[in-house]
Parts: sequence; C-alpha cells; structure tokens
Amino acid sequence: MDIQTKPRGCTSFKVRQLMRRLSQHYDAEVSQSGLKTTQYSLLSHLKRLGATRPVDFAAELKMTASTLSRNLQPLIAAGWVAQTAGADARSRLVALTPEGEDKWREAQHHWKTAQQKLNALLGVERVLALHLLIDESLELLGTEDAPDCAD
Repeated sequence: MDIQTKPRGCTSFKVRQLMRRLSQHYDAEVSQSGLKTTQYSLLSHLKRLGATRPVDFAAELKMTASTLSRNLQPLIAAGWVAQTAGADARSRLVALTPEGEDKWREAQHHWKTAQQKLNALLGVERVLALHLLIDESLELLGTEDAPDCAD
C-alpha cells in the first residue's frame, strides 16, 4: 500500500471541486422552493438577526456592502425582504417580511431534505468529521466561526 507523506495536487482546487458538488446537491433541492441556496442563506441569516443595518449584515456575512446589496435586490423585489428607514434619515434597515418568513420556512424544508440526503450519501460519521475538519481548519486559518446556515 502506497502511503502518501505529503498532499498531492492543489488543495484549493480540491476544496472548490467539493464546494461545487455540494452546491449542486443543495441547489437541486432548495430550488424547488423557488430560491437559490445563497438566497435561502440570506433569508436564514436575516431571520436569525432580525431587522439590521445592511452594513452590519454585510459584515456578519463577510461580504462587501455592494455584493450584499446586489444579492438582496431580488429578495426585496419579490417582497421577501423589506428595506425600511433606520434610526435616522441616513440609515436603513433590512428585515424579513411575513412573506419572507413563509418563503424561508418552505425553503428550510427543502434544505433539511438536502442535508438528510447528504448524510445518507456520505454517512453521518463522514459529515461530522468533515464539519470538524472544516471548523479546525478555519480556526487555524484565523477565520471566525460562521453560524449554521439553517439554525
């Protein structure tokens, strides 16, 4: 048996390849709700945070304000997210609308199905090990823990 003593290939490529496969898996299920997985994630974070300033929301998600604004526009247009006046004339808040809560609930059902299918495909032990490896790697790389996407 050939025991590898050092990694072969590009770690970045391997991680991106895994991410593409995982994204396809979740997108196939979550899209049945009419949302992209990234949109479901935004709704989930807004549900957890409540009404929040876009600048704070962008910081929470580790993305630029312009990227967040672009990603929120379809959700605002659909009536799932509302943008309202904040504490003063210059500030704004974003929050889920009641329709957004309903859409989140519908998508969450599909997300849970995707997670259960992934657990069955890979095995719960492998998924737990993957989570642990990711969390440890993020810690070593100096990245703050990201909140769970569906909690």
